[in-house]
Amino acid sequence: MIVGTAGHIDHGKTTLSRALTGVDTDRLKEEKARGISIELGYAYTPLPNGDVLGLVDVPGHEKLIHTMAAGASGIDYALLVIAADDGVMPQTREHLTILELLGIRRGVVALTKVDRVDADRISAVKKEIQHLLATTTFADATIFCTQAHSENDPGVAALKAHLVTVAQALAQKEHQRLFRLAIDRVFNLSGKGLFIAGTASAGAVAIGDTITLAPSGKTVRVRSIHAQNRPVDIAYAGQRLAMNIVGVEKEDIERGHWATADAMAECSERIDVEVQLLDSAGLNLKPWSQVHVHLGASHRIARVLMLDGDGIEPGGQVRAQLVFEVPVHSVPGDRFVIRNAQAQRTIGGGRVLDPFGPARKRRSLERKQWLDALSNYLDNNDHNALIDGSAMGIRRSLLTRLTQLPAEQLHYRDDVVQIALRGDDAIILSHTALTGLRENVVAALRAFHASFPDETGPQNPRLKRIVAPEIDDTVWRTLIDQLVQTEVLIAQGPWLRLPEHSIELEPEQQRMADVLLNALLASEFDPPWVRDLAKAHQLNEETVRSLLRKLALRGQVYQIVRDLYCHPQRIAELAKLAEGVASPHTNALEQKSTYRQISAAAFRDASGMGRKRAIQFLEFFDRVGYTRRLRDVHVLRTDSLWQAANMQ
Repeated sequence: MIVGTAGHIDHGKTTLSRALTGVDTDRLKEEKARGISIELGYAYTPLPNGDVLGLVDVPGHEKLIHTMAAGASGIDYALLVIAADDGVMPQTREHLTILELLGIRRGVVALTKVDRVDADRISAVKKEIQHLLATTTFADATIFCTQAHSENDPGVAALKAHLVTVAQALAQKEHQRLFRLAIDRVFNLSGKGLFIAGTASAGAVAIGDTITLAPSGKTVRVRSIHAQNRPVDIAYAGQRLAMNIVGVEKEDIERGHWATADAMAECSERIDVEVQLLDSAGLNLKPWSQVHVHLGASHRIARVLMLDGDGIEPGGQVRAQLVFEVPVHSVPGDRFVIRNAQAQRTIGGGRVLDPFGPARKRRSLERKQWLDALSNYLDNNDHNALIDGSAMGIRRSLLTRLTQLPAEQLHYRDDVVQIALRGDDAIILSHTALTGLRENVVAALRAFHASFPDETGPQNPRLKRIVAPEIDDTVWRTLIDQLVQTEVLIAQGPWLRLPEHSIELEPEQQRMADVLLNALLASEFDPPWVRDLAKAHQLNEETVRSLLRKLALRGQVYQIVRDLYCHPQRIAELAKLAEGVASPHTNALEQKSTYRQISAAAFRDASGMGRKRAIQFLEFFDRVGYTRRLRDVHVLRTDSLWQAANMQ
């Protein structure tokens, strides 16, 4: 068990820590000279069952709240220290608020310096403490009266006996989750090398393991481990660790970074959270408000974007996105504290929902449903809630990242579908999600046929953009293959259509179609209008028009504009020409090529057609999804390869 002190400056936290463990946690010369704690201090004492009780001593000065929050983030049990002569002071209240915001629910109170006051004062301060704690999770906390500077003080002995009893009864933390440790100290030891220290929040780590540092992504090897101040071969969640690592320099690590299993190291500059503003916050948070965020052992500046409503009032709780200046590491359920823009006071806190918040469509219905699923997962500890909340499936690697469970620990319901991906990953889909996708495909095709009755149907990439542009390509291919195999859809070359959207030709119509198709093929890039085709072959104009519409439905011709059709082979050749004249466009700000654009003039010159006809063909390519219009140019879509799909 890790115990953390909390309380106002000069209330005797360090003296009490020394009395409980025999260790002076003030290790810096400046701390000893000034008589105050500046950095986190650590002490350990053995337990009767062979385990070790760890104690983190935090500074009490108001300007060192960031250090206090870093130390408090990894503790199991709070030791709130209040001096009998001063009573409850400002940092007593703020430290208590931070403990609650970080989700620490158990603790005890040490009333120090009782020898400096009389019995009436002790009684008055006890009532003050009870009133302070009455509305908190520490309402039933025991108060121990101590004289820590006195040798063999019975109050200190009773407090230590209490901590030992609690520690021995504390349930072990889960070890099957992947390793994760918030780094709150980095140091070199002469002859030993580089060490990182912190409290392991999940999993286990052993000598010889390779772990990853976040957010840098650098991998290091663990050369030795001290857990609770004792050398061990393997350490577990809930223990205070100091690990000797190789593979990185001290300058590459700082307090607030993380040491994690490789699968857990991905970071993001945006995290979606549930955030609560304290009643005493004294301000409203508006979109893009700046706050100081204490998450794990880190202290970062972020901007707040609301996902619900337009702001947060004191006492309010909403979902929001925190936008950081640098990537940060978190997992769903991580607790955090926020302070105002000047870092003068604690104004609220909350818990992480999604450690990978999007930059766009933050308030969409799909995002709301996903955040609901994450909240449900945190409340019920059932990762199937995340699968149910993923309308387009979830990668197994992301499921591992969110739950901290390795692949072999992820158990699914019988109706869950797994679609294998490259690199030993997979997409996990619920039966409901798969059914919904199938229904959406059919509905999209039905709407497409109604809007474009003269076209066979959309090509595969275009249909994907209509139905689910963000779905994984492998899942989409699997879905379409299944629908085609079960004849829910018909694949006609590169086009997809519903079975009922079909045209059959009579023998006489087929003979006429052959004549028209040969004529369109021979016309190269200058196909004749319907009236000219009818006149050239002495056919009724309306008969030709009707037949060409049927051929378009069968995918044997393309309608460019009304009464103008082109042979598929010529369209494929024009698509290749368009790709050939596409020039890379460079974004002046990013200094990198972002897309390939086609101008009407370049396409006209390459094809030899007039400007009006060139524009007609380019607008056709826009309509069918081979290109997209961007101001005065046409941009090649990266997911459409016309010539590969049509010249087989």
